[in-house]
Amino acid sequence: MSRAIVTDFTFPDLEVEQALLTAAGCTLEGFQAKTIEALLPVVADADLVLTQFAPLRRPVIEAMRRARVIVRYGIGVDNVDLEAAKERGIPVCNIPDYCIDEVADQTLAFILAQTRQVVPNHLLVSGGKWGLATGVAGMRALRDAVVGVVGYGRIGREVVQRLLAFGAKVLVADPLLAAGPIGSTGAQSVPLAQLLEQSQIVTLHCPSTPQTRRIINATTLGQMPRGGVLINVGRGDLVDPDALLAALQSGHLSGASLDVFDPEPIPVDHPIRSLPQVVLASHIASVSPRAVRTLRESVARIAVQVHRGEVPPNIVNGVQAKPRSA
Repeated sequence: MSRAIVTDFTFPDLEVEQALLTAAGCTLEGFQAKTIEALLPVVADADLVLTQFAPLRRPVIEAMRRARVIVRYGIGVDNVDLEAAKERGIPVCNIPDYCIDEVADQTLAFILAQTRQVVPNHLLVSGGKWGLATGVAGMRALRDAVVGVVGYGRIGREVVQRLLAFGAKVLVADPLLAAGPIGSTGAQSVPLAQLLEQSQIVTLHCPSTPQTRRIINATTLGQMPRGGVLINVGRGDLVDPDALLAALQSGHLSGASLDVFDPEPIPVDHPIRSLPQVVLASHIASVSPRAVRTLRESVARIAVQVHRGEVPPNIVNGVQAKPRSA
């Protein structure tokens, strides 16, 4: 019998996972271990490690005596030390396609909140006033905008489709794309520097890797036109928070919409919380009833596959897993 553990979770319970794992002959225990010290005893004797946000750094991976797989609740795996897991021969799996529409929709909601000044106008009217909160210059149409999409994976592609439907001119920066038109989509692939220089709105859809961390910093923000807007529904560490704050406070950026931040949760006294031109959410872009159910079932099913000796899908750390009978 395989022992499955959930290191941490934000769901009300683990009934979805319990049903699938128990039916397959596994036991399941849930924890809220969110520090390296708390994780060490939790993972030591686990066969199947399911994790949401817990920091599975090298000491935690090295404490795993029996682990046959680590499955991340989500697309990004930046909370897992992939190299340490690879050295131990432990495959790390993600769930790459459970929330594509949700995150793309959230991106458009964030962009429209900025271009149509949704929050300032709501606050004006709810405060007993009437009129235009930000003046005519603050109200923009996407048809008149150049939007830069950084990253052209599953979510980036859906965002591009939505933006083109609104009539925006769309530029895309992705190292895997050749420069020029992207098929017949109407979007253009350009170098990142050109995207930053020409885009009034920049939205981030790349993973957190050594190459992309702090990709938005004082230098790259300075390349954006004055009055630009930054949207981040990717990962908080893509953006230097101090540089972003300075750009907003100076007026170089006219606004930002952020579902993610570095660190999370955003400290209660952080100045970004009180800036009127910033729209914030607490890392919830992936959420819908369908997406959450799909995520939980997918994680549990991968764990069941490994329990049965099968090769799991979506291995992201290069471990060449083999069937148990091989």
